[in-house]
Order: sequence, then C-alpha cells, then structure tokens
Amino acid sequence: MLRWELEAPGVRNLALREAARPEPGPGEVLVRVHAVSLNYRDLLIWEGRMGELAKPFIPGSDFSGEVVEVGPLVTRFGVGDRVIGLDVEDWVDGAAPGLRTNTVAVSGRLAEFAVVREDMLVAAPLTLGWGEASTLPTAGLTAWMAVVEIGGVRAGQTWVVQGTGGVSLFAVQFAAAHGAKVILTSSSDEKLARGLELGASAGVNYRTHPDWDRQVMALTKGRGADAVIEMAAGENLATSVEALTYGGRILLVGLLGSDRVTTPVGPLLLRRATLSAIGVGPRRALEDMIRAIDSLGIRPVVAAAYDFADLPAAVAHLQTGAVGKVVVQVQASPGVPRRLHGGTLALRH
Repeated sequence: MLRWELEAPGVRNLALREAARPEPGPGEVLVRVHAVSLNYRDLLIWEGRMGELAKPFIPGSDFSGEVVEVGPLVTRFGVGDRVIGLDVEDWVDGAAPGLRTNTVAVSGRLAEFAVVREDMLVAAPLTLGWGEASTLPTAGLTAWMAVVEIGGVRAGQTWVVQGTGGVSLFAVQFAAAHGAKVILTSSSDEKLARGLELGASAGVNYRTHPDWDRQVMALTKGRGADAVIEMAAGENLATSVEALTYGGRILLVGLLGSDRVTTPVGPLLLRRATLSAIGVGPRRALEDMIRAIDSLGIRPVVAAAYDFADLPAAVAHLQTGAVGKVVVQVQASPGVPRRLHGGTLALRH
C-alpha cells in the first residue's frame, strides 16, 4: 500500500512511500481509507509544536473508510461496514476524558489502509459521501459539543459564530437547525454571504467594524447574544464578552489569534458570564451528532478535495484559510501511482 510519512518536523518533509499492508489483531479492524480531512491542529503536530513525533510518523487523524478485514474478538463491525474514526482515544462517554486522551493525538490515517481498534470507530452517516463524512470527527464534533452538548442551544436564542472555517460553519448549521438566530463574523463579505446561505441570520465584517460587539448589540436591540463561539482568543475575548447578554456563555474553541486570553474581569462579572473550553467530545456524542445530521439533512461544507498524491497542495490550501474543510481523497485518485520506484515519491511543494 501507499502511505504518507513525516521523517522530521515540517510539512516540507512529507513523503509518499510504499509500506506493507497492516493486519488487524484482536479487537482491531482493517479499514480501506477513502478520505481524510485536514485540521489546523494537524499542521501544529506536523510542525513539531505539539510534542515529539513518532518514527516513522504517519500523519492524518480524521477519516472515513470501509472495513475490509476484522481481527479476532471483534463484535462492533463487520466486513463492508462504512465507518469514520474517532479523533480521541478512550473517551466513550462522560463529561471529561482521561489523561491519555489529552496527551496522545490520533494519527496514521493518511494511508490506503489503516488498522484501527473497533472502539475507535462509529458507523458513518447514511446521507453523506466519503469526503463529507471524513470532516465529522474533529470539526463536526467540536461544533456539536459547543452548540448542543455544552452550549445547550434553544430556539429563539441569538448565537455569535466567529469565522468561516470547518468548526464555525458546522456551528452555524447546528445552531440554525435548532431554531437559533446566528450572527456570523468574518473579515470577508464574500465569506459572510456563504454563511448566510447556510443559515446565518446576519453577518458582521470585523475589518469594517473592529468594534463588532456594537453591531451585535444593534442587531439584538441592545440585549446581546446568548452565546459566542470564540475562535481567536487573545484580546478578541474581551470583545466577545462585550457582545454577551446577562448570563451569556462563551464557548472557547480556537486559538487562531493567540494561545492566551486577555479580558478585563469586570465585564465578565457584570454579565455573570460563563467561559467553557471545548475539546472535541466522546464517542457517544459523535453518534448522537451523526443521527442528527442524517435526520436534519445537514451537509458539511467541503472547500476542496485533493487527490492522495496532492497532499502538499491540500496543506497549502488549508494554510490560506479555507472556507469549510479541506479533504484528501485516498481511494479512486487518478494521480496516485500504484507502484513507486525505490519506495519513495518526492513531491515538490
């Protein structure tokens, strides 16, 4: 089979190589990987900013695929089942994961085949294709946790969603589907228009209106938002607090602007605001979300899909700030050679 490897930190060190097709052991299944979606966090891992990389390191975490072989003692899945993988280990349910879930990142999915523990898989949605399904384990579930599980969205509320990346657009769709009014913020009017198509009620360009909290107050007739999906952190958090109503909630998802948060304490206390940190979620919540997606007809936004051999181009697209998710199609990719001379395919970046 073919798989991507990263011998040293840095996406420039990605190489496509031949490897032996793995075999499942007890409690494991062999999955033919069909699609892998990329996350901003993947870039941090690949650049060595989230700990030392294993050797050899096979990148990729979020995927969809088909079970082609089962090991001994497997009971959850059979050959031919369509599955997607979990992004975290050992978190079936409950409010918080164990230590390992917080310290070990799932990897090894940018390969034509992957051996996966059966408890690390769930049945794929019935209504989505391979590429769409691959976007759910991190971006989809993070948004679901923020909006539904932790945020407790209700019809008639007002939610502010920041940005137009994968998590943000899922959040727009989930909140709107539950009957909430969604105000989307972005630096681009074109991206705001896309958000309005997905269910947002209004959009605010934060480059045109740096004090976007005032726009939120105007749109809510001075009441403020019930919740804000915080994607930037840093000093942006203070503006998010100013956009809240009394008793409002901030769901901290991203750190696109800073790895720290800066806000005066007074406005937090005045509003009796709650700040909740969101870090993906358990398997049970992923299964709940999948049932909702099938029932509501929600379709993930895929910005672009790249052939398996075009991973560097997919990474470059992700780095530019894609509207939605960037997907790598592992199977049925005409640009992928079946045989490699010398075991390595070097690609220009």
